[in-house]
Amino acid sequence: MEIVGIIIAGLIIGLLGKLVAPGDKDNTPIWLTLLCGVGGVLLGMVVYQAFGGSDTNGIDWVRWIVSIAIAAVLVVLASTLTGRNTGARRSAHR
Repeated sequence: MEIVGIIIAGLIIGLLGKLVAPGDKDNTPIWLTLLCGVGGVLLGMVVYQAFGGSDTNGIDWVRWIVSIAIAAVLVVLASTLTGRNTGARRSAHR
């Protein structure tokens, strides 16, 4: 059941990560954005626990903020590596 929660949270976090990521000319496909969200949730949990975070009795907002930040970084990396960020190419040609 936990894996289903991680996938659902990853989909939401991926979309939030795309909103947080800079650049309005990002043409990254939605499936890659959602994959970055799932990766952001998984990496966010690992990073949070590596820096001393532990389970709480409620919503752990710090863990979710870390997950959103990591998902945003993954979305930016995905758009850069796939060459689909058109804003970056325009500024490079100036």
